[in-house]
Amino acid sequence: MGQVLENLSKQKLRGGYYTPQPITEFLCNWCIQQNTKNVLEPSCGDGNFIEAAILRFKELGVVGEDLKGRIKGIELIEEESIKAKSRAANLGLNSNTIENNDFFHYLSSNGEVKFDAVLGNPPFIRYQNFPEEHRKLAIEMMQNLGLNPNKLTNIWVPFLVISASLLNANGRMAMVIPAELFQVKYAAETRVFLSKFFERITIVTFKKLVFANIQQEVVLLLCEKKVNHGKGIRVIECENLEDLKSINFKSINGSNVKAIDHSTEKWTKYFLEENEIALLKKLRKDKRVISCSDIMEVDVGLVTGRNEFFMLKEDQVKQWKLKPYTIPVASKSNQLKGITFSETDFSENSKAQNSIHLFIPPNEDFEKLPKVCQKYIEYGEQQGFNTGYKTRIRKRWYITPSLWVPDAFALRQVGDYPKLVLNETGASSTDTIHRVRFKDGVDRNLVAISFFNSLSFAFSEITGRSYGGGVMTFEPTEIEEIQMPRLADLPIDFDHIDALIRKRKVEEVLDIVDEALLVNHHGFKKEEVAVMRGIWKKLSQRRINRKK
Repeated sequence: MGQVLENLSKQKLRGGYYTPQPITEFLCNWCIQQNTKNVLEPSCGDGNFIEAAILRFKELGVVGEDLKGRIKGIELIEEESIKAKSRAANLGLNSNTIENNDFFHYLSSNGEVKFDAVLGNPPFIRYQNFPEEHRKLAIEMMQNLGLNPNKLTNIWVPFLVISASLLNANGRMAMVIPAELFQVKYAAETRVFLSKFFERITIVTFKKLVFANIQQEVVLLLCEKKVNHGKGIRVIECENLEDLKSINFKSINGSNVKAIDHSTEKWTKYFLEENEIALLKKLRKDKRVISCSDIMEVDVGLVTGRNEFFMLKEDQVKQWKLKPYTIPVASKSNQLKGITFSETDFSENSKAQNSIHLFIPPNEDFEKLPKVCQKYIEYGEQQGFNTGYKTRIRKRWYITPSLWVPDAFALRQVGDYPKLVLNETGASSTDTIHRVRFKDGVDRNLVAISFFNSLSFAFSEITGRSYGGGVMTFEPTEIEEIQMPRLADLPIDFDHIDALIRKRKVEEVLDIVDEALLVNHHGFKKEEVAVMRGIWKKLSQRRINRKK
């Protein structure tokens, strides 16, 4: 247990303790009001929020004996709880302000406890890395609230949900939360819970990453159980921490609040204006619009288990004399320049010494293999490539499974824009690129062209997930969920579109396809198409501009 807590401590220090002072002050100033009687910090670390909460109470005239008993901080790591106690003591609070305990065990042993305010920065720890005894209790508490978390759940989720359940009727909650809340599937149930539990949710976001040395976007989640007006959700976007000083909640009060959708849909759409959200909602029900899943199936690329061994450069293939025992594989998105991956493209990537030759010997026992294969496999074993998890669990560690050749490729990670790339070779792809099978009767050229439209690009930005650093990631099911206009024969030259994409002239392509498919064929108004294009540009530029 000690080692687990040691590892846990290191993870928490990376994700939860060093909350910048402007954030702790901002959240405490918003959350702690004149009539706030008691405050909880469920994961207080070394006391950043505790100190800010004490100073906020003093600012409101709550001092001396009147301050005692108002703040409760819980911290699992003893070393950090001692630091928090010291900081609280220096500001006049007694030692029982901070309790060295697990938040969930503290609740189970203290009965029904309610608070006017809950605030903090809960730990960002994967489900499987959280100690079992604490994890089990946290999951049980969530289930008692009617939720059904799965093993993908990060531990910040039960901290958030259970903290919310501890609020009094007019309570407020202010938390630093990963921006994953907006978009990951494991937080879908949490989004529904929050939307129903609180009458108003305000989310403060930043155009720049605000935690030093962490490529993780965070948001400030401000939740109110009861409000007189302005019920719903709103997003306030700041350039940086300095902008927090300019937010005046008294002046904005209930303004800029949008109606909240009590569904599992991602919250990325709330960065948009009301008319933009309304258009996306209307398009989902439009008979001229389909999902990519109606015309294709998307699956992950093959997993070698050790690319360093299996993925070879052209020179390595020659050196080991392995050409008869390799197959072509696309291994990185920058190898897919156009909307088609041709033999010429493969050849150029090969000559550039990209690792795109997959070693695949006959599926036979070692003794039956050709000598050149045996020699290379022996080299791999000397390097320990056969001891990794993926290779170790195979019947023959040197045989990569799932080698099927797709009709097309879909980018798993996207910088500027998504695309489908037709596979004109016998190549497969590694798991950095998704594999696509078109359904029977689908015109593949038409799909590749038609995917380049403002409607699909807009939906891609609210379907994918961005974790900071500007890149958007798609799981196979998320590619399938992207909306597309129904296919139609278009007077568009395939080779011309391919050439434009290779030159990265994506907006010129969008102009061509939007005009032919959305406006001329399907009858969308040019004003509607302009809004679609605006949605894509707004969300993609926001995402890209968050790079440090």
